[in-house]
Amino acid sequence: MPTVIDADAFRDRIDERRRGERSFALVDTRPRESYESWRIADSIHYFYKPFHEFDIDDFEAQTGLDADDAIVTACAKGKASLDFAEELEAAGYDDVTVVAEGMRGWSGVYDRTAVPLPDAGDEPLDVVQIQRRAKGCLGYLVVGGQAAEAEPDDSDRVAVADSDGSDRVAVAVDVSRHGDEWREAANAHDASIAAVLDTHVHADHLSGGRTLADELGVPYYLPAAAAERDVAYAFEPIARNDTLGVGGVDLKALATPGHTDDGASYLVGRSAVLTGDTLFTDSVGRTELQFAAGGEEEGGDDSETVGAATGAERLYDSLHGTLLAEPDDVVVCPGHFAVANDGTTGDVVPGEPVTTTVGAARRGLDVLGLDREAFVDRITATLPEKPPNYERVIAANRGVESPPDETAAIELELGPNRCAADAGGESTADD
Repeated sequence: MPTVIDADAFRDRIDERRRGERSFALVDTRPRESYESWRIADSIHYFYKPFHEFDIDDFEAQTGLDADDAIVTACAKGKASLDFAEELEAAGYDDVTVVAEGMRGWSGVYDRTAVPLPDAGDEPLDVVQIQRRAKGCLGYLVVGGQAAEAEPDDSDRVAVADSDGSDRVAVAVDVSRHGDEWREAANAHDASIAAVLDTHVHADHLSGGRTLADELGVPYYLPAAAAERDVAYAFEPIARNDTLGVGGVDLKALATPGHTDDGASYLVGRSAVLTGDTLFTDSVGRTELQFAAGGEEEGGDDSETVGAATGAERLYDSLHGTLLAEPDDVVVCPGHFAVANDGTTGDVVPGEPVTTTVGAARRGLDVLGLDREAFVDRITATLPEKPPNYERVIAANRGVESPPDETAAIELELGPNRCAADAGGESTADD
């Protein structure tokens, strides 16, 4: 009987292989079209359909593998790959492992890592980056010290809820559908989550922010401009320059429209800025998705072009007038890293912090050196492939549509994120 491991254990095996501690070949048995559109890096394709004749000679000729190789098999849901693994064992392969739930399981794999904050000073601050490995989504847990007393009525600094007996208080930002990852991160820091925030209405994954906030009985914040997007549920609006007090650390809302009209970034003390889909480590946000979504504006190529240009102008102002105005040593914590269709992540090593600094971004990203007109031209010249099902994902995150069950939710957001612009040009970064 083949060994069956869950997706988290498979993640650990991939990391061991990267470090040279393990060797195996990953065989993806899905149809070619599914494999080409989204797969795990360094996998080998061999289509297998259960209950059809299996030819071991054909398998070995196509893949270059033989019975001396360790094999891991994966498919969409873990069923076909299990049958395939049994065929391999019957053919004399004795080191065969199956990834339970296949790509569905892989879609829910996470890593957690501490964000280095060299200039945090005496602030009682930790920032945990929560990485969704298969999609490249990044969320955060901002952990302060003890909860503070409420501020006077004339203050624009709003203390979040008490820490209900925990040593520290935290806020969760850009929570995905798997909110337990943020709960576990908080438990690891002996902190209670006192508020949940999103940087914008997401287009590439289902937000779990409202659900987590409801489960914890804490406020759920969206940028105030989200009210203009016909969000169909109640939320606490956080406006430009509003500040939450998080255990002695200020979290300040910066309005950064461009990727979407409601986009916000959150400045954490004097140390870091959570930039959502406005600024990444290697690119900037794309600008047309909100405007092409059904129900918000009419679709079509013309509206996409107009929407992209309008968004690009706002994005330029947000970048240069807001984010790049911060000190050079402020750590930039983006909302995504890029995952290509072939599963590769460029210079990003999953499990290690995905950050840059304001100064490094200014010096290293070619697109940030352009003037306003050239920036808009660059952003709108080539619109990247859209995230899978993005219109329905936006609708779900606005609360006007809801996946009927867990299986539908999994299917809705399968695939990599595609929220970055194809900004073109060569980076001038030294590294």
